[in-house]
Amino acid sequence: MPASVLTRLMIAAAISALSLSAYAAPVVSFAGYEWEVRAYGGGPGPNTWDPANVFVDSAGLHLKIAQVNGVWSCAEVIMTGVALGFGTYRFDLSGRPDRFDRNVVLGLFNYPASPDVGPGGSNEIDIEFAQWGDADNPNRLNWTVHPPALGPEPTHHAVPFSPKGDATSHRFEWTATGVRYAAFRGDPDAGRRLAEWNDAPKNPATRIPQVPLVVHMNLWLLNGEPPADGQPVEVVITSFSFTPD
Repeated sequence: MPASVLTRLMIAAAISALSLSAYAAPVVSFAGYEWEVRAYGGGPGPNTWDPANVFVDSAGLHLKIAQVNGVWSCAEVIMTGVALGFGTYRFDLSGRPDRFDRNVVLGLFNYPASPDVGPGGSNEIDIEFAQWGDADNPNRLNWTVHPPALGPEPTHHAVPFSPKGDATSHRFEWTATGVRYAAFRGDPDAGRRLAEWNDAPKNPATRIPQVPLVVHMNLWLLNGEPPADGQPVEVVITSFSFTPD
């Protein structure tokens, strides 16, 4: 992720976290957890966030980017009532994030439960599908680990992503000493691994989050810019699971 983009995201995330308590929002049930549907503006982006862009049905949790009367809006859900710690986080998708417009970002990530845990830009573990505004960027799958405190730069790894199908599975295994990422075509049990990365720093206490975090999922527009192709976007999270370490 370019440094300028990362800085903007960190600032926007901090504003988002500070604003969260000021708004009431609907809640959906999915994968055995309750999720608050974002209904307030701000970063990342900044964007407009519309609860109408989120719904759950038999296929899973739907996230949409839509345009109504010339206004583009995005979608985000935030796990409520619990912050999760070390363990394996798995997100199964139906959709083609490898074909997203250059301005579209899908984020599956852990984030501080409150400013007391840490400011935006710290204590975050990300899976993001994005070209970061560059249509020639081949690295659409991004993995980022933000340190427990501001200062050290986040660790970032990006790879090409070509699943050749709608069903993919993505996971990270978070321990006190590192974060191991993997992406699969279809069911991980079938062994069709697309990519992997192990962030195992020599000084994990200062590089790896050590406190429970809240799971977020969002679909948004870089810098609040509309899709360059002018098309709405939809992705389905078919399942989510957490297995404690």
